[in-house]
Amino acid sequence: MTAPVATKPRLAKELGLFDVYAISTGAMFSSGFFLLPGVAAASSGPSVVLAYLIASIFILPAMFSMAELATAMPRAGGAYYFLDRSLGPLAGTIGGIGTWLSLVLKSAFALIGFGAYLAIFLELPLQPLAVALTIAFGVINILGAKETTGLQRILVTALVGIMVFYVVQGLMFVAGLELSVVHREQFTPFLPFGLAGLFSTVGLVFVSYAGLTKVASVAEEVRNPDRNIPLGMFLSLLTATIIYVFGVYIMVAVLEPSQLRNDLTPVATAGEAFLGWLPTPTGLVLVVIAAIAAFASTGNAGILSASRYLLAMARDRLAPPAFAQLGRFKTPQVSVIATSVVMIGAIIFLNVENLAKLASAFQLLVFVLINFAVIVMRESRISSYTPGYSSPFYPWMQVAGIIAPIFLIIEMGTSAALFTVFVTFGCVLWYLFYAHAKVEREGAIYHLFARLGQRRFEGLDHELREIMKERKLEEDDPYEAMVARARVLDLDDKPSFETIVAQVSDLLAKRLPYTTNDLQEMFLGGQHIGATAISHGVALPDVRLDNIEQSEIVLVRVRNGIELHLADVGGSRTDATDVYALLFLVGSQQNAGQHLRILAELVTRVDEAGFLNEWLAADTDQQLREVLLRHERFITVWLEPTPPTQTLIGRPLKELDLPPSTLVALVQRGGDTIVPKGDTVLQESDRLTIIGNPHDIRSLYDRYGKSLGESPDLS
Repeated sequence: MTAPVATKPRLAKELGLFDVYAISTGAMFSSGFFLLPGVAAASSGPSVVLAYLIASIFILPAMFSMAELATAMPRAGGAYYFLDRSLGPLAGTIGGIGTWLSLVLKSAFALIGFGAYLAIFLELPLQPLAVALTIAFGVINILGAKETTGLQRILVTALVGIMVFYVVQGLMFVAGLELSVVHREQFTPFLPFGLAGLFSTVGLVFVSYAGLTKVASVAEEVRNPDRNIPLGMFLSLLTATIIYVFGVYIMVAVLEPSQLRNDLTPVATAGEAFLGWLPTPTGLVLVVIAAIAAFASTGNAGILSASRYLLAMARDRLAPPAFAQLGRFKTPQVSVIATSVVMIGAIIFLNVENLAKLASAFQLLVFVLINFAVIVMRESRISSYTPGYSSPFYPWMQVAGIIAPIFLIIEMGTSAALFTVFVTFGCVLWYLFYAHAKVEREGAIYHLFARLGQRRFEGLDHELREIMKERKLEEDDPYEAMVARARVLDLDDKPSFETIVAQVSDLLAKRLPYTTNDLQEMFLGGQHIGATAISHGVALPDVRLDNIEQSEIVLVRVRNGIELHLADVGGSRTDATDVYALLFLVGSQQNAGQHLRILAELVTRVDEAGFLNEWLAADTDQQLREVLLRHERFITVWLEPTPPTQTLIGRPLKELDLPPSTLVALVQRGGDTIVPKGDTVLQESDRLTIIGNPHDIRSLYDRYGKSLGESPDLS
């Protein structure tokens, strides 16, 4: 079976929280704030302020769903990758090509809008200027994501700083007026065109927030995506909502209705009314700088995001393979160049403004599919689907996220709906005539309908497993400490899985604020054994619980093996396999990211060559624990009456001169394992398991190496 192209070089993880915030925020501010309020006011009157607020609420389901999918599958391509892996390659093709086209058109329109504000001071030809900017941003994107987001940081910092100043000054100005008069003259009637006018305007301004989710297309390049993607998106939406709602409120309050409806630069016009105290023309210059930063950041972020769609589709053979190539600077330079060239063509030959507005309706369709994708991924019961962030209020949040965009597409009119149908039809043709014969995978939706006899793509579970293994433990994650205190069950007979769960639950109940029955029900009721939960003779059942202070694990060795099933979906069982190790992990619901990193480390460890042989060969509980420890973070020392360990014999642990990060986690004495305390006195023939950071473990090896035999792998 042809699998996705998984061996292509990965993009470097160079982006932090502020980069996520800058990309997301920069993708939202442009025409939505600097050009659109006047057009929107013509459709809704003063209620345009409420329209922007409602639109920010309507985007929440898409934001939550995108954050969940991005933390479960942090790969380049954003919506394309999520739709492909959940609904199949046809849906992925529609989402990928359609979103790429929408980004190209909206970015091109943003760069043309750049000139509308610049023209306040300079008369420059709009098309040549937009083309030059496209080339410049394309070059920056080729040089590297960090360079691209470095520019994005500068642009967004300038934009947000000036807009916060603008909003504060505007609100102070309005507060100095007689508010009752302002509201009576400027905000009455509040709904001159009724609710129909209000909600048609919500559909129009909703696209002002659509850029919020584009950062998911660079999820592969984000450090600690479990935290940085959802937090960055939330902070970005909060910033945009405050500036949009209060900024538009100020425009409605200070401009005559007829003036606002016909103004293509309403932010600048409104600013002239309350920034006059600054030296002329300082206030206007600040607004123009903010507008230029907004349009430039949208164009820059658009090229960055759009090029990742082509990259991801090429990796999966849905686009020509050249788009998957990484250049000298480890960026998808062919995809960047292709995106920039198409943008230039659109700027020169098309009415970008009208097409960009129509493309917004297609984005609403993508949001419908994204919310549906979360439902499919959760209900498919793929055990390797382990998002670092879970959408709240599932599934009602996703249901609302499906209904609201459909409603808005209808409100936007026939032209928008027809454009969406046209683009979708073109994507289907591309898939049928170019991509269909090149791919044989299917999405998670076939796992959902597995009991109906539909096709499954088992490679998806393995692919998600490989993604999970990329989660790296952070320095303060207590992995070694958790393994060191693990309870161990070493079984010679062949008990049932249910019997093992009962024994494990009894052990865990002594350490956790849950009863044995509660834990047993959670392991048996929520655990569906899939390709991630079972690998190389090892099963990894895990649950996340509330009110858990630290992760706990129980290690179970079944010397003769027990038979488990690779799938248990919808009541059907398939593909029995023998299991010799069961690692029951319990983590904190409040610290899901740490739980997933620990789970990923366990997956990585059990996938290593020779793991099962080491596991079965271990003679003691302590050795079983050591099989799971990271080689570079622990050392085993036998106390012998000869140098260099003889000086340790007879001394209590609290008197040992050990490096600061190290801890004697376990002491094996005879056939017993002792959990050491400060006053534990060491004896001859004790075996010490010491954990710590790699540098300090290396220093201990240098000190006691003669007692260790072969050097452990500390690389």
